[in-house]
Amino acid sequence: MNLYNTLTIRLFAAITALGASPVLSAESLMVEASKDNTLDESPTGDRSNGAGDYLFVGRTVNNGVRRAVVSFSDLGDIPPGSTIDSVRMHLFLSRENSASTTVSVSRLLADWGEGSSNANSQEGQGASATAGDATWIHTFYSDQTWLAPGGDFAATPSAQLEVDATGAYIIESTGALVADVQEWLDTPDTNFGWHLMAGENSTRAKRFNSRDNGQAD
Repeated sequence: MNLYNTLTIRLFAAITALGASPVLSAESLMVEASKDNTLDESPTGDRSNGAGDYLFVGRTVNNGVRRAVVSFSDLGDIPPGSTIDSVRMHLFLSRENSASTTVSVSRLLADWGEGSSNANSQEGQGASATAGDATWIHTFYSDQTWLAPGGDFAATPSAQLEVDATGAYIIESTGALVADVQEWLDTPDTNFGWHLMAGENSTRAKRFNSRDNGQAD
């Protein structure tokens, strides 16, 4: 398992043995991302990186704003009726060339896709979007769109994390992260994942490993 772009979820599940009263059982699960992508700022919405090794957030020197989307839609190992106690999100920052910046994680309000686009080299310029890709304009390229360019997401972030040097990061549990995952568990049709953005007022782009990256660190 790639240890990054994963969630550690601590939950309490009501377990009833035959003829006994229900008891609460605490358990921690690791959930891998089911899809991720980078939204490359573009007036035509024709750039993406669905199958790439990296995700980008922030503003690049030459290529505009980047935002990332990531989904953990496979919650099938969590028993129905469980109560989520804590949620921690694991990321790996693999390249940066600027000062520290704050990454905001917000609940997405619309479904989106991960196509076969795969950028070259360091991947900062993205690639031509393919069918079903999320882009700056599209939820699913090329015929379904966000209500607002750059993605539809909750106005108040569910969590924030300051990142600087390369390495592993953990977005620690917040009440909002827990509420997001609890809602996804209870109402799977609302599980669109999270939107990540950072430092768009200056050139402070950060590159994280995607779920397709074969490196474990």
